Amino acid sequence: MKSPGCTSRHIKCLIVNLFLGLIFLSGFYHAKNKSFLILKSHGELLIPSMPCRAKTNVMFLKTHKTASSTVLNVMFRFAERYNLTVALPAAHHVHLGYPKTFLAHFVEAFQAIGQNYNIMCNHLRFNPSEVQKVMAANTFYFSILRNPISLLESSYIYYKDTVPAFRLSKDVNEYLASPMKYYHPEDSKKNIYARNIMWFDFGYDNNAQDNKKYVQAVLKEIEQNFHLILIAEYFDESMILLKHILCWDLDDVIYFKLNSRSQDTVQTLTLESKERIKVWCSLDWQLYLHFNQSFWRTIEETIGLKKLEKEVNHLRMRQKELMETCLSDQKAVEKDRIQNKALLPFQSGAANILGYNLRQDLDNWTLRTCQRMVMPELQYTSYLYAVQHPHKKRKPFGLSLPAFQEKKTQLPPPS
Repeated sequence: MKSPGCTSRHIKCLIVNLFLGLIFLSGFYHAKNKSFLILKSHGELLIPSMPCRAKTNVMFLKTHKTASSTVLNVMFRFAERYNLTVALPAAHHVHLGYPKTFLAHFVEAFQAIGQNYNIMCNHLRFNPSEVQKVMAANTFYFSILRNPISLLESSYIYYKDTVPAFRLSKDVNEYLASPMKYYHPEDSKKNIYARNIMWFDFGYDNNAQDNKKYVQAVLKEIEQNFHLILIAEYFDESMILLKHILCWDLDDVIYFKLNSRSQDTVQTLTLESKERIKVWCSLDWQLYLHFNQSFWRTIEETIGLKKLEKEVNHLRMRQKELMETCLSDQKAVEKDRIQNKALLPFQSGAANILGYNLRQDLDNWTLRTCQRMVMPELQYTSYLYAVQHPHKKRKPFGLSLPAFQEKKTQLPPPS
């Protein structure tokens, strides 16, 4: 029979071991869960690395000349993958009422479907109260911005034939030397692309006075309306951040660049012109600077720069794999070299919008997915409209449906 002293020592040893074990398990639990981070914007979003559930109610404000056509393609492919309902433009339209301020009835079948759409991403001028009539209460809102300097040059080339301020000037530097010489107040509705176009897309007056109090109020309101603002100059980083926050797969955000133009149509801005854009488009400039900062802050609070770099490399490797799988030229080609004219992007102004040629030896499964990755915006919108609303008259730019009704593809897994 053991003495009470011996029993006491055993109990003490047991307590000590149990305590140390709890400390170890606590550390293990913390290590397993340290990937759960808080994104502080538009409420608090819990963002776990694994496991998490993909967000399927998403609204993307498609701004102009900001790589937004590529984002739209990502959104459309995701919608098809999960059989989601897209808020598409009504009747023959290809935009959601743009440049009019958005109203819910601009969406096809809104009266019948109500607040049961999952995805909204076609061009519109943002109007939160009307968008909320269409999209669910738990919808994730995001958009994308581009440096106004390169954006204005791009807009000038793309809208050269349609915007009076651009049409009246010889080139972009001449326009910027004296913009008010060409930008007439009576043509303001036709000249939206010539000044502060991103500000306009977010629903605000692109000719408003650059008042500090007003600008700060607008920036605060945008922060309240949108969970995330991406940056076009860091598109790969933007896709990785979006992937994490929405809990999507890597292949969901893989892309081929769409609606880009050939380099020979780019006009070189003088240093003076670049500085003038910051003044002429001062609202856009402040918008861009503000959300460029918040973009990197969000990355630091969620992914971290080290992990971001690693995942961007994975994205680029996967993109290269799919380009080798899908494309005969391994890159975008000029409009005259696009063999399948059904995949020819819409051409505008003096821009030469590039497209893609698919390989001829693709099986049906792979062809289906590759087609969608290169499908231009207007064709994809028309196709989805025909699928969602088969009894409605088809939109222009429609593609032959049988080619897009093959069995769902399973591309080679990421290496």
